[in-house]
Amino acid sequence: MHLPNYDSLVREYVDYLQEIRGYSPATLTTYRIALAQLSSNHTIEDNRLDIKPFRLILVGQAAKTISKKLSAVRGFVKFLNAQKGYAFDLIGDYAIKIPKTLPKPIATSYIDEALSIASLQEKALIFLMYGVGLRISEVASIELQNISKEWLIVHGKGNKERQLPLLEIVSKTLEEYIAFAKPKTYLFEKKGKTMSINQIRHATTKLFKSKGIKVTPHQLRHTFATELLNNDARLSDISKLLGHTTMASTQIYTQLASTKKLQDYLAAHPLCR
Repeated sequence: MHLPNYDSLVREYVDYLQEIRGYSPATLTTYRIALAQLSSNHTIEDNRLDIKPFRLILVGQAAKTISKKLSAVRGFVKFLNAQKGYAFDLIGDYAIKIPKTLPKPIATSYIDEALSIASLQEKALIFLMYGVGLRISEVASIELQNISKEWLIVHGKGNKERQLPLLEIVSKTLEEYIAFAKPKTYLFEKKGKTMSINQIRHATTKLFKSKGIKVTPHQLRHTFATELLNNDARLSDISKLLGHTTMASTQIYTQLASTKKLQDYLAAHPLCR
């Protein structure tokens, strides 16, 4: 048998991801496609939801695409179990190895271009991701009570708290923005509520797009980490600033730093003079 009321359950799940979790439009599209494919490619026996037929139709697709689609299915089943009273065991779900890709930092000249036309709110958003290294979800959840002149307290993944130093320009921009916008509880508010992750993402990407530059908020965080490493900051310190739970997550930036050093060496070669 197949899951009854499948389409309506998928709609509820996607709405939840959009409104509560703040997933990007691109991710939501991938999830919709994956769950549409799952609809006629699963079987249920007792509480065992078997997705092996679904896995078969993914054969030949890129590893990253398969991984995203499996994430969509896992999340959907978790949603059904937690929110809809089901108790499914997922059968046929096993990990797929994804080739590691390097983060893509942004040229600082592009950031300067965007800042030259940015509103006070847009500047504050950029500085928090590029100047402090925050995740977009952390930006959305900043409370006024956690901001001081020199420090910012954020709650990251797993609700882990970390205290982060603020550059003078970041602190000054936040101070000016707060005086102008007069938020009540959260730093970024819209109609009395905290700005959603999607609203922050839209504001950021729209600003760069107006200068003909395609940028994601997470690239600003990547650029923060890459700039620190290129200027000889210790990897362990960068890891703490980013809120990584393991050094392995931070280690990938060393490859970018090595590439930058190689470019510098080549630029100094006599043939380049």
